[in-house]
Amino acid sequence: MIGSGCDAPQRASSQTVAAYEVPLLTPPDRLEFLNLVSSEANAEGLHVDFASDSELERTADVIPKAKQTMKAAVWRGIEDDQCEAVIMDGYDHLGLVWIMFLQGQDTALAVRFREKVMSKIMARWPETTSLPVTPSGSIPLHRDLIKTPSGYKLDPANTSRYGVDASSPLVAKPQDYR
Repeated sequence: MIGSGCDAPQRASSQTVAAYEVPLLTPPDRLEFLNLVSSEANAEGLHVDFASDSELERTADVIPKAKQTMKAAVWRGIEDDQCEAVIMDGYDHLGLVWIMFLQGQDTALAVRFREKVMSKIMARWPETTSLPVTPSGSIPLHRDLIKTPSGYKLDPANTSRYGVDASSPLVAKPQDYR
């Protein structure tokens, strides 16, 4: 399962290996981001599928907690054979879009794509922040994170929820958020 806040076992190729939060607070920023990711994906023989604004609005009308400003995925193969990255925000972090990179079946391609696209994202949106990836490959829920100077860390009060030891570098320490 791909997503945040869940600890279900995953196939190795579907395992999240890196994740980032990109501040995309305006429609022009979101469009620029999708164009950048699509360009880099196309250069690697990948493609991006994304939900339209009207699709996102219809979903939010029916399920308010499903409100999003962006929902997309980077795929390999004409038939969406392998997901390489998932891109989304959520009702509790609208405009703070998460891009989660998967291990992929072709790990060399996955690493190459991740490095190229993140280099361009960081250059354009330098406020981009890393997210912790738990040992199971999930990203903690936004409410369970603490923003530190070196990126998000897991709130120590929630370590057991994610099967993370309190001494892990994924966990915020008092000096991280003073």
